[in-house]
Amino acid sequence: MSASAHSASLPGPIANVPEWSVTELATALKRTLEDAFGHVRLKGEISGYRGPHGSGHAYFSLKDGGAKIDAVIWKGTMLRLRHKPKEGLEVVVTGRITTYPGKSAYQIVVDSLEPAGAGAWMALLEERRRLLAAEGLFDAARKRPVPYLPTVIGVVTSPTGAVIRDILHRLADRFPRPVLVWPVRVQGEGAAEEIAAAIHGFNALEPGGAIPRPDVLIVARGGGSIEDLWCFNEEIVVRAAAASTIPLISAVGHETDVTLIDHASDRRAPTPTGAAEMAVPVLHELLIDLDSLSRRHAGALLRLVDQRRGELRGLTRALPGPEALLAQKRQRLDLAEARLAPALAANARDAQGRLNRALQGLARNPPSLRLARARERLAAIDHRPRHALERVLAVQGERLNGLSRRLEQAPGHGLERLAGRLSRATALFSSLNYRSVLARGYALVLDEAGTPVGSAEAARAAGRVTVEFADGRVAATVEGASPPESPQKSPPKPAPRRAAKRRETGADTKKAPVEGALQGSLFET
Repeated sequence: MSASAHSASLPGPIANVPEWSVTELATALKRTLEDAFGHVRLKGEISGYRGPHGSGHAYFSLKDGGAKIDAVIWKGTMLRLRHKPKEGLEVVVTGRITTYPGKSAYQIVVDSLEPAGAGAWMALLEERRRLLAAEGLFDAARKRPVPYLPTVIGVVTSPTGAVIRDILHRLADRFPRPVLVWPVRVQGEGAAEEIAAAIHGFNALEPGGAIPRPDVLIVARGGGSIEDLWCFNEEIVVRAAAASTIPLISAVGHETDVTLIDHASDRRAPTPTGAAEMAVPVLHELLIDLDSLSRRHAGALLRLVDQRRGELRGLTRALPGPEALLAQKRQRLDLAEARLAPALAANARDAQGRLNRALQGLARNPPSLRLARARERLAAIDHRPRHALERVLAVQGERLNGLSRRLEQAPGHGLERLAGRLSRATALFSSLNYRSVLARGYALVLDEAGTPVGSAEAARAAGRVTVEFADGRVAATVEGASPPESPQKSPPKPAPRRAAKRRETGADTKKAPVEGALQGSLFET
């Protein structure tokens, strides 16, 4: 049925309603929803959350006891959220209602997200604390001691609040120290990033630089709700506090407020004023203690001097007097003096006796007599050394003449022996020299390489040979075929004229060579 026929069959009022396409209707509904619900806050429980999509967008649903609505968080918004969506978490989201024409469904585009109620905040805090503790960021072994008297104190807090005034006032009362303040926001968007940057900035200062590096850090904020203090529970702040190489004191909120930075810091103060008390001692108390120690030290020295004086007096009384010490020495000196005069007299008498005995000996045997006797003995032996020397020279001369005659005869005998050895060697060389054999009528056959040929077969194989006689060499070409399979003797060949003449004279008794053989062994018999 056509559209015009269908319109004609409808009642009058309905037939006048204009027709919509699906796209037009979906667009109109989308515009209506966005105009009516352009900005809403919606509370519900996250359901169906599986993490960000590959594109970076996140898709889930919000539900309560009676309804459910789809939700989407675009990638740019997802990166800015302080609190990420988690399955089952009750949250309050802010966004705008719109539709997705492709599914004919409406949804909320989330612009911000935060846990709903203190219970949700505490649940999220406990889960984050558990995860960070599992990494060891809260271990006691990581914590460093706070210096007793720091040179410079760094404070990370808001520059306009009462916290910094309380800290400075308390430091001035106890022990004035130079203070470096790094101003940050301690609440709201971006506060966590500023606090973490301040901690890293203090740690990046070089010791001895233009800006002094603090010896201790104080991160402080006044009291507030869990939402107000939430930036100190952010992971970036906790990790910065745990990584700080400068000892850090956290003073966030009141004594009952506990944040995650308290677990990661080296010391936790209940209040900012308490942090200042932990950072420095009390100057007045130190002065009192120093005065007390000075008095105790002076008293101890006086008591020690008195004690040593008493001990010295006791030791002095135990020592003997000068008279007692010198009496024995004086007595020994008197005895030595009494024995000295008799000992000197006895020594003089003994020396006088030795001198008298020496004079008596000289009188009996004067030196002139001993000199005359020596001269007599010398005169007696005057000619004996000369005769002995003459006899020794005669014997040595005879030995020298004999050696001279032997030396004159030795070269002649040696030359005769060498001449005999040379003649025997010459005869042996002549008998062994192959040229002597050639001189007797033999010849030496050499191949082209100059190697001796020892058989007819080798000569035929060589083809061209050189025949060496005693008076020179002759080149020759070998003719003839290979020897037959069964060798037979060839008829005798007429001997050369020289060989025949030798046989007539009886000078050569060797057999004639076999026909076809050019040369036999030089040593053949």
